[in-house]
Amino acid sequence: MPAPCRLSPLTLGLSLLMGASLASAATTTLPELSVTAEREDDDPRAKEVSTATRTATPVRYVPQAIDTVKTRNVLDYGNDSLGKALEGIPNVSSGADTRFDSVRIRGFEASNDFYLDGIRDDSQYIRDLHNIERVEVLKGPAAVLYGRGSQGGIINRVSKAPEHGRRSTLEAQGGSQDLRSLYADLSADPSDTVSLRLNLGNQDANSFRDGVDGSRQLFAPSLSWQVTPDLNWLVQYEYSRYNRTPDRGIPGVNGRPADVGRSTTYGDTQRDYIDDRAQSLRSRLNYQVNDTWQVRHTLGLFKLDSEFDNTYLTGYNASNQTVTRQRWQQDLNTRNLFNTLEAEGDFLTLGLEHKLLLGLEFGNQRRDPTLYTAAAVSAGGRPVPSLGLYDPDRSQQHNGRMVVSSNNHTVVDSRGLYLQDQIRLNEQWQILAGVRFDQFEVETTNKVRNLSEKQDSNTTSPRLGVVYTPWRDHSFYASWSKTFAPVGGGLIGITPGAPGNTNETGPELTRQKEVGVKSDWFDERLTTTLAIYELELYNRRTRDANNPEITLLSGLQRSRGIELTATGNIVGNWYVRGGIGLQDATVVKDNNGLEGNRINDVAKRNGSLFVTWKPQLGWYAETGLTLVGERYADNQNTTVLPGYGRWDALAGFRTRDWDVRAALSNIADKTYYSSATSAAQIQVGDPRSLVVTGTYSF
Repeated sequence: MPAPCRLSPLTLGLSLLMGASLASAATTTLPELSVTAEREDDDPRAKEVSTATRTATPVRYVPQAIDTVKTRNVLDYGNDSLGKALEGIPNVSSGADTRFDSVRIRGFEASNDFYLDGIRDDSQYIRDLHNIERVEVLKGPAAVLYGRGSQGGIINRVSKAPEHGRRSTLEAQGGSQDLRSLYADLSADPSDTVSLRLNLGNQDANSFRDGVDGSRQLFAPSLSWQVTPDLNWLVQYEYSRYNRTPDRGIPGVNGRPADVGRSTTYGDTQRDYIDDRAQSLRSRLNYQVNDTWQVRHTLGLFKLDSEFDNTYLTGYNASNQTVTRQRWQQDLNTRNLFNTLEAEGDFLTLGLEHKLLLGLEFGNQRRDPTLYTAAAVSAGGRPVPSLGLYDPDRSQQHNGRMVVSSNNHTVVDSRGLYLQDQIRLNEQWQILAGVRFDQFEVETTNKVRNLSEKQDSNTTSPRLGVVYTPWRDHSFYASWSKTFAPVGGGLIGITPGAPGNTNETGPELTRQKEVGVKSDWFDERLTTTLAIYELELYNRRTRDANNPEITLLSGLQRSRGIELTATGNIVGNWYVRGGIGLQDATVVKDNNGLEGNRINDVAKRNGSLFVTWKPQLGWYAETGLTLVGERYADNQNTTVLPGYGRWDALAGFRTRDWDVRAALSNIADKTYYSSATSAAQIQVGDPRSLVVTGTYSF
C-alpha cells in the first residue's frame, strides 16, 4: 500500500478534460440531463469503439467482429472476473485457473492478449473490473495495430475516466458465500478545465469451495485537464490487490469430472495463498493541431508483484482412489513500459476521404520469476501423502524440502511502426487498409545455471477490409488479416539451452478470412452482427516425431465458425443482449499425437440471451440464459466437460438518487464446470447464489 500513496499525488496533478459542455448548464436542468444519461447507460451497446481501429469509428464500419460488455451488467450478479464477464459471448471461452485470467477467442489462446486502455497488459494476475467501464473483444488477428500475439483476438478493458458534471456514487453489495463489498466512485470539478474521479473500495468473500476465500482492494484516482483549448491531458493510476486461497478444482475420472461434492477441495487451505499487487500509471496527451489533424502521446507503466504458495493435485490414481499432489512457491515481479506516439488526420485525395493513422510504439518489459518446488519426500524421509478422492484429509501437508526450480531474468525490447488508412470511396464503399512492421528481441538469463540466451524476429503484419453499405442500416464487410507470435513473446521469456532453441525459431503465423453483415433495426435502436470466419495458425511449433530435441514449424491449427449477436433496444423499455456461436477448432497437423484433436476449453457451440425491462424510474427486471456446449479438459481429449445451461435473473427499483437490486444466479442450482487447465484440474461453476446491491448517487 505505500507505493500507491507515493504515486497518488502525482496522479492527482495531471489530466485531460473529457468535456466542459455540462459546466454551463443551469442547475434546474441537471435532473433531466441525469435521466438522459441514465437512458444512454441502459442501452447495452457501444456505438463507437476504438479497440478495432485506434480511432473513434462506428461499429458498423469496422470490417471485423467486435463484442462489447458493460461491466455493470455482470458486477450486479457478483461476477468480478474477466472469465465470468465474457461468458456467453459467441465463440469466446474461459480457460482461467486460480492464478491468472485466461481466455480463448475463436479457439485460440488469448491469455497474453489483454490490454488496458489500448496498452498491453500481459502479466499473470486476476484483473479487477470495478474501475472498468466496458470490455471490448476484438475477434481475429490484431497485430496490425497491437503487435505480437492476438491469434484469436484481443481483450481491451476501457477504464472509467473523469467526466465533467458527472454525479458521484456509493455502492454496497452483499450476498451468498459471505460476499460483502463497499465501493465509491467519486467525481469533482475544481474548475472549468479540471475534472477528478476516484474509484476505491474493498471486497471480501468466502466460497462454496471448502476453505477458499479472498479479499480485494482498489484505489484508482484519475484527473483530466484541458491545458489549452487544443491540448488535453489525461492521467490515470490504479492500484489493485487480490489476496486469495488458490483452488485448482477437481480431477477427471474415467473421462468425466470426478463425481465428488461441489465443495470438495484438495489443496492446503490453511497454508496456501496467492497475493497479487498490481499498479498501473497511464498518461495520454492529445494535441489538436487543426480541424483535421491531432497528435497523441501515450505512456503506460505497469508493475506486478505476485507471490504464491500452492499445494495442488496433479493426477488421479484409480488403483486406490487417491489424488497425487505437488507443492510450488513463486515470487514474481514484472514491469512493463510502453511508449506510443500517433498522428491521426482526415484529408481528401482525388475526391476520396481518408482517415489516416500513423503510429510508433516502443516497449520494454521485464519479468523475474523465482520458482521453488517441494521434494518428493518430506524432511524426515517420509513420502508425501496422497489424499482420498472422496474424503480428502487436508491436514496431510506436503512438507517436502523446498528447492529452487528456476530463477530467471527476462528482458523484452519491442519496436513497432504502423500505418492505417480508412478510405471512404463513396456513400456505399469504404476500405480499411493497414500494415505494421515489428522488431522483437527477448533475452533470458538463467541465474541458477548462469546461462543466457537471446532470440529476435522481424515481422510484417497486414490487414485489409472492405465495407459495402447498399442501404443505410445494413453494411456488408469482408476482411483478411495476419498476425505473428515470436518465440518468447507469450509469457515473455525463453529457456536458455533448451532443446529446439537452435532450430526453427521463427514466429508462429496466423491468418484470418472473415465476411459478415452489420445491421441496425427499429430506427437504429437494435444492432446485429453476423460473421463467418476461417482462422489458421499455419506455422505452429511441433516437435520432430523422431527427435524431440528438434522443433519444426510444420503444425497447423484451424478454427472455422459462425457468430450472430444482437444488442440494443427492441421497443419501449425492453432491451436485449446476446448471441450464439458455432465453431470447429481442431489441430489439423501435428507430429506429437494431437492431429485431429479438438482444442481444450473450446465448445462447438455457446451463447447467451438476456432480456431486460427497464423504465426510466421505478421497478425493473432482467432474466437471461447462458449456454455452453461440451468441451475437452485437455488437448489429448481424454476428459469431457459436459455442456450446461445456466438461468439468471435480476429485479430492482430505482429513483433519481437510489438504485436497489437483487440478482439470482444459477436459479436451477445446476452443477456445471466452467473451465479446466488439464484433466487433473477442473474448475467447478458457482451454485445458486443471491447478490443484493444498493447504489446511492449524489
